Amino acid sequence: MATQSQVLFEKDSVFIHVNVNSHHSDKDAHIPGKVFIIQKPEGTFIEWKAEEILQVDGQNEQEWAVIGSSLSVGYKPDTGSGSDVPTKEEARRKYNISFDILDLKSFKRNAPNHGWAYVIFILKDGTTYPALHFHSGGSKAMLQFLGKTLHIQRSPKDNRLFIVQEHDPDMLSKSFDELNLFADSQGDLVTKFIKDPYTTSLAGFSKVTNFLKDVLLQPDAQIPRQREEVADILSEDIPGMEISNQDEPGYELITKTKLPSRPSVSRGTPLTGEQWSKHMDSDGKIKDIDKLKDVIFRGGVDPALRIDVWKFLLGYYNWQSTYKTRTDERKRRVDDYFRMKLQWKTITAEQEKRFAMLRERKCLIEKDVTRTDRTHKFFGGECNPNLQVLNDILMTYCMYNFDLGYVQGMSDLLSPVLVVMENEVDAFWCFAGLMERVCNNFEMDQGGMKHQLAQIHKLMQHTDPELCSYLESHDSGNFYFCFRWILILFKREFSFPDVQRLWEVLWTDRPCQNFHLIICLAILDTEKSTLIENKFGFTEILKHINDMTGAIHLEETLKKAESIFLQLKESKKLPNHLKEILGFEVSPDNSASSSNKTTPSSTPVFPEVVQSASPVKTTPASTPVFPPIVPKLELSARLSSIQTNGHSNPSSGSGTAVSTPNNDSSIEILSDTCDTAVNNFYN
Repeated sequence: MATQSQVLFEKDSVFIHVNVNSHHSDKDAHIPGKVFIIQKPEGTFIEWKAEEILQVDGQNEQEWAVIGSSLSVGYKPDTGSGSDVPTKEEARRKYNISFDILDLKSFKRNAPNHGWAYVIFILKDGTTYPALHFHSGGSKAMLQFLGKTLHIQRSPKDNRLFIVQEHDPDMLSKSFDELNLFADSQGDLVTKFIKDPYTTSLAGFSKVTNFLKDVLLQPDAQIPRQREEVADILSEDIPGMEISNQDEPGYELITKTKLPSRPSVSRGTPLTGEQWSKHMDSDGKIKDIDKLKDVIFRGGVDPALRIDVWKFLLGYYNWQSTYKTRTDERKRRVDDYFRMKLQWKTITAEQEKRFAMLRERKCLIEKDVTRTDRTHKFFGGECNPNLQVLNDILMTYCMYNFDLGYVQGMSDLLSPVLVVMENEVDAFWCFAGLMERVCNNFEMDQGGMKHQLAQIHKLMQHTDPELCSYLESHDSGNFYFCFRWILILFKREFSFPDVQRLWEVLWTDRPCQNFHLIICLAILDTEKSTLIENKFGFTEILKHINDMTGAIHLEETLKKAESIFLQLKESKKLPNHLKEILGFEVSPDNSASSSNKTTPSSTPVFPEVVQSASPVKTTPASTPVFPPIVPKLELSARLSSIQTNGHSNPSSGSGTAVSTPNNDSSIEILSDTCDTAVNNFYN
């Protein structure tokens, strides 16, 4: 009952930053609120609530809203019509926090002299809450209060991470009573002590030593995940995938290559209008293209210039074109676009009845458009004409690329492009250029995605074998938690402006090919201590990675990614298969043999999809095997242990966390069968 609750600690001016990379002047990005430590009949809870919600609730008994931790390892279920745009109050309420402190596994603090003090709470089930920023102090006082109840220990590897140790205050006193140190009667004990005090004392202390060894010092109890259970979960993700249930071999060879130290890297400023003009001659031809791309890679593009620069980066215009050739080219593209648009616009209702593929794609597009980035002002509000433009571009793309058509996730890629171009034709051709870069992500057999996940594994084996080994031993060596990152190019991990900045950096194709894979390594490197020292398993890793949405610092990640690249580039013994991934020159002596090495045990295997039903080759024990995938994939129960009806199930208490606070994504869980395999895989 709320009347039985007692507030033990309270602090106002505690903000949640919706976008960690936003400017301080962006008021919508900083949500003010209060943090509480409340003693309830069911336990002690940490709670945070937005000030606007506190004002609305008034003096009524507070029904503390609990945010649902919707683990976006799949496509979110449809919540209704696109006109159901959440109000500001509803959006704020989704951020409310409540969890039992007994569920707390660890927390992170900001580095010293790093802006406002903040605390990030991480639960035992992997749930990670958005950072609570204490704009007027109070974080130290709150943590000191927690220290009176919890046994907290600083991580030896990351001084910002604090681990909550399992602690039972009554265990020690009870256990010493049960030790029965002096089981003999008092008279016998005195007699023995007088005769041989040394032996009598050591006999008693030996019991303490054995107790400490057997009880207090034993490692944390973990419930091992049965291999059959992992196989069942993953086979639901990809029907037809086989995981060997045989025992591991009796030995495993682990090799570690010493890499050069990571150099420090600095970022630059965005490309300015003056710089852009200097790179163009009197005829409008771009000069010093390589230097121009270097500037864009180092700092991005000024938002006012994106409407021009993106057309070159995405292949709309040729870098060698002039003002005149670009004018002619645009006229041709306008004609081509409306010719394709007319093809589907003029299909009659009678024709559509006999065109099942078009009906399915049309229905899917309409369903996705109504919930794509609806919180963005460009798409907000009811009857927004920009939604119709989004719909028409995607329908026309089905005419442009019959084979691929439309796959869920493509609306997320189009949205930032349309916001920049603000023109239907220009947005279409830039989107078509973007799809040329990422079309392999949407293959029916998911071969392109599995190939990139395997490449991440190979890179991490070389750059961080410790983290790679940890992930492999916790059923995560397949790197499926990176699936959404790659599928839609981190669209859900960063804010809208940061995604635009990241994409233009990637489109320069610098400093190497597949740089987006190294960005994955950089993000995981930042989270390494959290994953390992919290001893996160399969489900906890998935939840933690998902809850990082909006909490990743873009510039710091880009600097770390470039530093990792330079580290690999300076490596004198870089294997040829890694050189191939990064686009380096491959040594001819070992190029053939490097790709034919035996795959070590526990290494995920992502073979090319074959057309014939030939038997799968034998692979080492416990190696995931991916035989040919059928075109139709169907998602059954998606990780029911993690998510039920779109909400997580914390181990106790009511605590959950924000993963994607705005319900505006076209990515969702679909229970129905669709034309594409990606529809049935987690984003």
